[in-house]
Amino acid sequence: MKRKINIFLPALLVFVTTTAFSQQQFKQITVDDLWVNWSFWPNSVDGLRSMNDGIHYTTLDRDGQIVQFSYETGKSVKTVLNTADLKIGGVDEYKFNADESKMLLQTAVSPIYRRSFTAEYYIYELKNRKLTKLSENGKQQVASFSPDGTKVAFVRSNNLFFKDLSTNNETQITNDGKFNEIINGVPDWVYEEEFEFNQAYSWSPDSKKLAFIKFDESNVKTFDMIYFAGQAPRKKDYALYPFDYTFKYPKAGEANSLVSVNVYDLSSTKTKTMDIGAEIDIYIPRIRWTKSPDKLSIFRLNRLQNKFDLLFADPNSGISTVIFSETNKYYIDETDFDNLQFLPDGKSFVMTSERDGYRHLFLHDLNGKQTALLTPGNYDLTQYIGFDEAKKIFYYQSAEESPSERAIYSVDINGTKKVKISTQKGTNDAEFSSNFKYYINTFSNSQTPPYITLHDSKGKIIRVLEDNAALKNSVAEYGGANKEFFSFKTSENVELNGWMIKPTNFDATKKYPVIVTQYSGPGSQEVLNSWSFGWDELLAQKGIIVVCVDSRGTGARGEEFKKITYLQMGKYETIDLGETAKYLQTQNYVDAAKIGIWGWSYGGFMTSLCMTKNADLYSAGIAVAPVTNWRYYDNIYTERFMRTPQENPGGYDGNSPINFAKLMKGNFMLIHGTADDNVHWQNSAEFSEALVQANVAFSQFFFTNRNHSIYGGNTRKYLYEMMLKFWEKNLLN
Repeated sequence: MKRKINIFLPALLVFVTTTAFSQQQFKQITVDDLWVNWSFWPNSVDGLRSMNDGIHYTTLDRDGQIVQFSYETGKSVKTVLNTADLKIGGVDEYKFNADESKMLLQTAVSPIYRRSFTAEYYIYELKNRKLTKLSENGKQQVASFSPDGTKVAFVRSNNLFFKDLSTNNETQITNDGKFNEIINGVPDWVYEEEFEFNQAYSWSPDSKKLAFIKFDESNVKTFDMIYFAGQAPRKKDYALYPFDYTFKYPKAGEANSLVSVNVYDLSSTKTKTMDIGAEIDIYIPRIRWTKSPDKLSIFRLNRLQNKFDLLFADPNSGISTVIFSETNKYYIDETDFDNLQFLPDGKSFVMTSERDGYRHLFLHDLNGKQTALLTPGNYDLTQYIGFDEAKKIFYYQSAEESPSERAIYSVDINGTKKVKISTQKGTNDAEFSSNFKYYINTFSNSQTPPYITLHDSKGKIIRVLEDNAALKNSVAEYGGANKEFFSFKTSENVELNGWMIKPTNFDATKKYPVIVTQYSGPGSQEVLNSWSFGWDELLAQKGIIVVCVDSRGTGARGEEFKKITYLQMGKYETIDLGETAKYLQTQNYVDAAKIGIWGWSYGGFMTSLCMTKNADLYSAGIAVAPVTNWRYYDNIYTERFMRTPQENPGGYDGNSPINFAKLMKGNFMLIHGTADDNVHWQNSAEFSEALVQANVAFSQFFFTNRNHSIYGGNTRKYLYEMMLKFWEKNLLN
């Protein structure tokens, strides 16, 4: 049963508890602890790869050593490679080829957008310890071994290449790649951001073909960002004349890239275009080979994103057939795409879907017919992990016991025998060995930092890999983790879940200011029984109660709860966050006149709405990198939830903060990075102007050359020190 806060504690108990706390002196958290010293950053097991034999795995440690471990004992067996000896700079990623005789090493990474980057790749042969640079012709993107391990494909300058490792010959497959016009093998900006991938090509199972998506973004409108000289890093060339970076960004209602799916035959050196249908205003969010080299699967999504088609294409003829279709009265969730897996028998596939009102796992034959609902029930499956072919068992993570918990389960291929594997209440995340005989579980809850353990497939613990005991002891010196979970019902009889962090020396006879922290975006979830410690506890030490509530529209509570915000993003979230403030005002330890709210990105959007539409409830707010008008944001994300502005003008205009500037009353701080390629600075610039014209007093800060994450140099520390001063001035004085 979910634990709730008892807010009506007997007076004597409150006195005793408070007195006990007051006798303790705890260390004070500083912004430097968070963003300079990283004092509360947990240890993890990095760069984990399960080896082919299923009894060993490798990790990449902080010293650059790739070390092999035994699943059976959890002990190290040998050092596979000390990358520092290679003198190629810091290696941050590695991949084995099929027979594990070679490794692909990634170094010298230069970020482009959120998931895309260029890098230098090297081939390392383990037997003779030979190191070869993948290409001498410039940095590459998304390099990958062919299934037989004899070749490596990659993208450079919007063109697709492959290198034959036996001859060292580099072959250029496409020649039409051009910045802001044609892209081959990697997605355009909006696909990368909203369909969450950075590689748009795929090797055939027999290594004889390369399928890839071509993006023609010639007709997509451009957006400009100005880069200044700045300080960290210093761009001297921009000192007098700033650099104008122009890139393709399709906003809501605007034209997208035209896409095609192509297959290159390595033997004939010819490229064949696949038939993806007559409609061109569509999305191709994934291509994936089936178990057959003669059958390429193509994922097709309509512009409104409420109809998904799975196509099988013949790579030789280009002829395609729709074998499965699904429609949704709201939208198809993009997180389902990576969960579609073709099973080793070559006769079936498994996928996740919300077709019965909750996200579940469904089994289909290759004709598209559903053969089993594997995980029935009124709960959401939150992660599909994989399939054990030998035992015919699926593994997954779900929120079956509570929306705020995550547990690991297995279910047989008939969906008749389900077993809960994880045992601890909180958040569990499992990574299985290649043969599914072992798994590494990362567990945490509100009181326990990541606790990483090695198990056999039945859940028996073999070894503790990382207990983060030092972090737990350190946190205790600062007063410990004191997150309390609660729920309440709104005036509309909607139950909302939340958590609360009270000041260490909390006294229920006093009245405290409150900060509501939230993100609130579709399908997101902040109220989880998982580990976090830092900024919220710093605020609590200052004498502020920190509260988080997941409004309607958030995840792990079924489709209707999540998708109620369809066509009117912001409406129900604003209502629920208003109800949150009203609920807090009824608590006798809350100063009803000092309730603040803050958030980043979608959370900044909601802060801006709450400071306008809920102006009588929130006295102060900080909006970081907010969307202030949905017409300014990209079309894939926005139209998924809102359709186009042409179809739904009221939904757009009725929930965009920029249209309600005159309602703002409280103390408001607006923050943005000037080089935010995601939520453009335009959002804050235009909102600022609306506030000025409405004669509303507010403060604003921009960060030169910073993207959506606002970091680099002293930036992140400065940002949080500035926010801390805002809260101290407006809630503590």
